[in-house]
Amino acid sequence: MKRLVMAGGVLGLLMLMNVSQAQEPPEMPKPVKEHALLAQFAGEWKMRAETIPAPGEEPIVCEGKETARLLGGFFLVAEGEGDMMGEPMSSILTIGYDPEKKKYVGTFVCSAGAELWQYDGQMDSSGKKLTLSTEGPSMMDPSKRMKYRESLELKDKDHKVFTSEMEVAPGKWQPIVRMTYERVK
Repeated sequence: MKRLVMAGGVLGLLMLMNVSQAQEPPEMPKPVKEHALLAQFAGEWKMRAETIPAPGEEPIVCEGKETARLLGGFFLVAEGEGDMMGEPMSSILTIGYDPEKKKYVGTFVCSAGAELWQYDGQMDSSGKKLTLSTEGPSMMDPSKRMKYRESLELKDKDHKVFTSEMEVAPGKWQPIVRMTYERVK
């Protein structure tokens, strides 16, 4: 009896496979113009990050590199490495465009923390500046959440700038870090 049930199951599976092979395969999605705009941020870059210090304090400086590539024409994947206050640090940034939501989406993870940052945002009309919104732990009190706004702007084909700001009061943004990049390749 078990063999008969097993044989029937295998026969049914084969019939389903035959039917699915006879149909046209679904068309794979194609990148749209918003995806293509991400290509300008790809490449190998030399990076310098500098915190915007509180009055009377010195900025924290980090130097490193970033390798950014397009994944399937849909996502920018940027891997960063650097040295911050004598400690090695690495990060991964992903940015894509969601045609259904009509907005850019992304994530960021860093070896200096356990937070998975999730982004959404828009490209400006020039197609050179992407502004992303996210929420994460407060830098003053990690038990509280804050809103952050980050932008990635291509200044020219060999220079880009990433800035991060936190909302300190409704509609009032304070810069916290500025990263400048120079293309190596």
